[in-house]
Amino acid sequence: MAASGAPLWAVCVLRLALATVYFQEEFLDGERWRNRWVQSTNDSQLGHFRLSSGKFYGHKEKDKGLQTTQNGRFYAISARFKPFSNKGKTLVIQYTVKHEQKMDCGGGYIKVFPADVDQKNLNGKSQYYIMFGPDICGFDIKKVHVILHFKNQYHSNKKSIRCKVDGFTHLYTLILRPDLTYEVKIDSQSIEAGSIEYDWNLTSLKKMEKSSAESKDWAQAKDDKSQDWEKHFLDASASKPSDWNSELDGDWPAPMLQKPPYQDGLKPEGIDKDVWLHQKMKNTNYLTEYDLSEFENIGAIGLELWQVRSGTIFDNFLITDDEEYAENFGKTTWGETKGPEREMDAILAKEEMKKAHEEDEEELLMGKFNGQESHFRRFHRRDEF
Repeated sequence: MAASGAPLWAVCVLRLALATVYFQEEFLDGERWRNRWVQSTNDSQLGHFRLSSGKFYGHKEKDKGLQTTQNGRFYAISARFKPFSNKGKTLVIQYTVKHEQKMDCGGGYIKVFPADVDQKNLNGKSQYYIMFGPDICGFDIKKVHVILHFKNQYHSNKKSIRCKVDGFTHLYTLILRPDLTYEVKIDSQSIEAGSIEYDWNLTSLKKMEKSSAESKDWAQAKDDKSQDWEKHFLDASASKPSDWNSELDGDWPAPMLQKPPYQDGLKPEGIDKDVWLHQKMKNTNYLTEYDLSEFENIGAIGLELWQVRSGTIFDNFLITDDEEYAENFGKTTWGETKGPEREMDAILAKEEMKKAHEEDEEELLMGKFNGQESHFRRFHRRDEF
């Protein structure tokens, strides 16, 4: 009997085909990268990049990336792509970074910019949406930055996320989900996760704005009600109760009918405030106003950072809406070269140790030879006398 349904591999292929890849860069076409990446000319002292796989690597071509080349410099470079909004979608930002020089002080993070960023004038004051990645300086700063732009301010994750500090290539992944949760991965392993609302200290700001919005809506609601309830008319079909005494009870007030009965979905007098606000807030942009991880006009990615000692290599950039695609992309890039990279480093380390040992022995032998030669010369000088 034939198996029902599509095979697993077909499901996986279909799943990946549905992923939207907004940006992907592996630098596999040599120097053509210069046609896609724009070096900022904001400052003549900005450092320059070159394409390099470094002194040791897992694959000479696949591991080529943008490498910083000058010590004590600021760097600013970016690449543009078709603008998009991640509204209602997952946003995954991923790349690899290798501090081959054993970073002592400098940045290894990336920035995601709005589409209207001035690439030629890119600098530290250029507005960005997201800043993500490692930052190292001395013994105190060894962290992964996750900074989000919200309501014209930059907000940092209040949790301390430690970065990798060795000289190998590492895969950094940031996931922002539409349910306001996030996850940070290093080398495909989850390092930190939680709520964007709480882990960015935005709850107080949100509550303050929400309270202000509720007050305005409630005031508007009262005004709307007073106007709406004037749209009444007498119920001509109603009759005065038999026990009504006009002399004692006064004129009988005929019941009023509302037209229409539920104007704009509002309830009659005596409406509960919470219910009222619920009805009003449904039709506002409250939720979209506070979607802390949504950006309307994402259009560029770049490196804008400072380094004391150069040598960092950035590679395998990816922006997508699919976590599974990002996971597989990481496996086929960093995942395939991480092992061979460490093997090559180990081989080079052994060769360097062997060379150093041989140099030490040579110096020792030369020292002994020089000592014997000196003794021979002294002997002959004494004989000369």
